[in-house]
Amino acid sequence: MEIEKTNRMNALFEFYSTLLTEKQMNYMELYYADDFSLGEIAEEYQVSRQAVYDNIKRTEKIIEEYERKLHLFSDYIVRGELLDKLKTYSTETYPKDEALIHYIEQIQEIEE
Repeated sequence: MEIEKTNRMNALFEFYSTLLTEKQMNYMELYYADDFSLGEIAEEYQVSRQAVYDNIKRTEKIIEEYERKLHLFSDYIVRGELLDKLKTYSTETYPKDEALIHYIEQIQEIEE
């Protein structure tokens, strides 16, 4: 469960980090991406462990709210699944249509 939450937070952070304050970005990156403990972050920023905890919990709610409203991450997942299906379908149905395959690959590159 905890790994799933960490993966989700890291993914949401990639989409919404620019909407956060610098402190929120730093705390989230250290906690989720760099696996710092609350105590280590508190020591780094010379604040209490509770202050770090509160900031991270608030930021988690903020980015979950952004996702609820904007759907950037969930839409990205759906687009990826549809592109995979389209690529499979096109290679099976139109194996000689190099232009079609090329366009699909270009769209996949944009998504990545």
